[in-house]
Amino acid sequence: MNLIINETGNVVTGTLEGRLDTLAATQFAKDMEPLIEKADKNIVLDCAGLEFISSSGLRLFLTLRKAATAKGGNVTLKGVSPSVKQVFTITGFNSLFNFE
Repeated sequence: MNLIINETGNVVTGTLEGRLDTLAATQFAKDMEPLIEKADKNIVLDCAGLEFISSSGLRLFLTLRKAATAKGGNVTLKGVSPSVKQVFTITGFNSLFNFE
């Protein structure tokens, strides 16, 4: 699992590549700390390269969303594949995030 973070103005983009499974979640939690620190901005998670997300990965997305809500920012997911989107739909998380 790779996370590449870029900031342009008031938008922070995190590009995800690989599988966000239980094994990768611990490292991803550390990698996403800069996103949580900048949660007062507009955060865009580019999920075009995200192949899979587990419940541990969903929990981390929710953690980021909660931080953004608390700090006045927002989180948008873009490029989500149909199989990953289905996980969000099945769990009801699709109503918690903005999708592009």
